[in-house]
Amino acid sequence: MSIVPTQTLTGARIGAPRSFALPALAMRLPVRARFLPLGLAAVLGAAIWFWLPFPAEARIALIVFCLATIAWCLTALDDTLIALAAAGALVATRTVPAQQLHGALGSELIWLLIGAFIIAAALRACGLAERLALAALARVRTVRGLFLAVTGVIVATAFVVPSTSGRAALLLPVYLALADAIDDARINRALALLFPTVILLSAGGSLIGAGAHLIAVEMIVRSGGTAYGYLGWMAMALPLAVIASLAAMVIIQWLFLAPAERRRALSLPAPDTGPLTRQQLYVGAVVGLVVLGWSTQGLHGIDAAVVTLLGAVAVTLKPLAPVSMKQAAKTVEWQLILFLAATTLMGSALIATGAAKSLMELLLAALPPGALGSVPAVAALVAVVALLSHLLITSRSARATILIPLLALPLVAHGYNASALIVLIVMGTGFCQTLAVSAKPVALYADLEKPTYAARDLMLLSLALLPVMFVLLMGFSLWIWPSFGLALR
Repeated sequence: MSIVPTQTLTGARIGAPRSFALPALAMRLPVRARFLPLGLAAVLGAAIWFWLPFPAEARIALIVFCLATIAWCLTALDDTLIALAAAGALVATRTVPAQQLHGALGSELIWLLIGAFIIAAALRACGLAERLALAALARVRTVRGLFLAVTGVIVATAFVVPSTSGRAALLLPVYLALADAIDDARINRALALLFPTVILLSAGGSLIGAGAHLIAVEMIVRSGGTAYGYLGWMAMALPLAVIASLAAMVIIQWLFLAPAERRRALSLPAPDTGPLTRQQLYVGAVVGLVVLGWSTQGLHGIDAAVVTLLGAVAVTLKPLAPVSMKQAAKTVEWQLILFLAATTLMGSALIATGAAKSLMELLLAALPPGALGSVPAVAALVAVVALLSHLLITSRSARATILIPLLALPLVAHGYNASALIVLIVMGTGFCQTLAVSAKPVALYADLEKPTYAARDLMLLSLALLPVMFVLLMGFSLWIWPSFGLALR
């Protein structure tokens, strides 16, 4: 993996990943192996077109979807490029109208994400988030206390900063400052594992925590379910996210630290006790008002996207703002925005043309009679597929795009609740710590100037965390989420 030096807010230089291992691996494959995706695409496309008794538009939608999935899993092409090509193919073949593509870019959730990125840029520019995080951690006295406090701080950032990669970048200076103060390779390795792991698992508790959540909400609405707002998603998903994060914290300490290391006393540097700057006070007040606006949407009736955009405008107003709108707009992950719009269109095409339903009806018909009658068995199947999908599909949003139409929606015809299955899938896709290429936060903290963790450490952590995540997903889907109207059947 090539490394590019990057300057952090603390002045430390890190090696930020410029590219992931999958493209490099693809270039080292034999020429014959590189033609495997092309051959597989040709065979699968021909089989769908000539053998499946579906309407033409359904076959086209399914072929485009399968070709995109092959490209995501087996090639080094950019995920967003693949998604945009698939969306363009659907419009060019008139499988979906062009207006639907335009509408995908104008959805409420897309604008919510854009505004949240701009607000996050202001938080980074003024240093407020880093200062508050270090202040919250300065009072801990032991390694065990530090891990608990770090977990709490990371969970809190999920409700303000969009996307897991954005939070990973925001919290990186905090990790570097702690690692320099601790100066112990074993403790720093465990701490480096804690940051991306909790970032990924805690994201499930917030609507803006991951792009996959926005895809899930869109799919829930399109399947006839109720849309989740900021507070509604938090009430439903936060308990699982917090329990999973705490479980990961305990597992990491148990696996990588001896009891004496967990009890080791710490003396962290004193935080900045001076008054907050004018910019920090201003940005903090605006962010507080935005979160309040999200939480009270039922009272004022202004949708969350408008509240977020108003906040984005406020945090870029000079001279109070630490960053201009032009500077903040450059930090928006436009690739993620385009990816979400394109994959939303792909999922909608599978639903609207009946391709997903028809395909899964064929597959389900081949199952033994009564195989779908056991709710726990179906929940277990869906949970396992969601948890392991990151081994093949490296993008969390792509996992949601692929699994929701093909796994969740067709089960509706067999008496299952599409909304409940969609939530189960999207929460399961948050588990993606096995490989560095499966999540950008894992890759970022793996490639710092000072050694952090190796591939075997990730594998060991995943093997211990996987059964815990499975039990949590089963417990919530069978007993907790039904109280939120998300009974599986």
